[in-house]
Amino acid sequence: MRDILIIPLSEEENLVIASDNSGSIGMKNDDAVQVRYKMVAYYSFRVAVMECISAAAAPFAVVIQNFCGNNTWHELLEGIEQGISELGKLDIQITGSTETNFVMNQSAVGLTVLGKRRANVNSDKLKYNSGTSIAVIGSPLVGQELLEMEEQVVPLSVFMEVCAIEDVVTIPVGSRGILHELNALFDGTPFTEENVDSTIQLTKSSGPSTCFVAVCPTEKLDELKSISGRYYHELIYSG
Repeated sequence: MRDILIIPLSEEENLVIASDNSGSIGMKNDDAVQVRYKMVAYYSFRVAVMECISAAAAPFAVVIQNFCGNNTWHELLEGIEQGISELGKLDIQITGSTETNFVMNQSAVGLTVLGKRRANVNSDKLKYNSGTSIAVIGSPLVGQELLEMEEQVVPLSVFMEVCAIEDVVTIPVGSRGILHELNALFDGTPFTEENVDSTIQLTKSSGPSTCFVAVCPTEKLDELKSISGRYYHELIYSG
């Protein structure tokens, strides 16, 4: 259901591993999208750390695989440190490796986030009922849109506040779109473009997790709206 790997560490604790990668995004001449490496690292970190936290894990380490060149390492660190600062008071260590033997024509970065969670966390799919409310927080953006509409990207600080609401379940939206994540979250309830009403595109890529799905009991909806503010988009299921 989620893009993570869960490994038992003990009877009480599991290791959670989440990852992301980017290619042809950076400052090399042949890159398809030209952006600073700080931004590349920040958005890769977002994807992996949001997956980790949505799975109820506390992130504690980041591993970078850098194929952009040795002189980009400092910028990559800056991007990850920006993301960590948005998460609040979390102790997250950073390590990694850089390919220095060969030079690539395009930029490439791989990133892994490690977290820990309780072993008894319920990982079952959700059941939809009349008391279920669903929203998307943020907007699905990808590629050049990040540069043009960055104000629509939900901050990690908002994501953390939403995750802290009791009985709220979240999942970041990736390249396969909102409908894919809804169908991954719920069991026995098919979500389609025909039975979900929304002001945002449901099948559009949100590759760097610029938005996330939040599911909550209806009585928690006001709290969710208050925290989400202008990033809040209601989804109405009519199936």
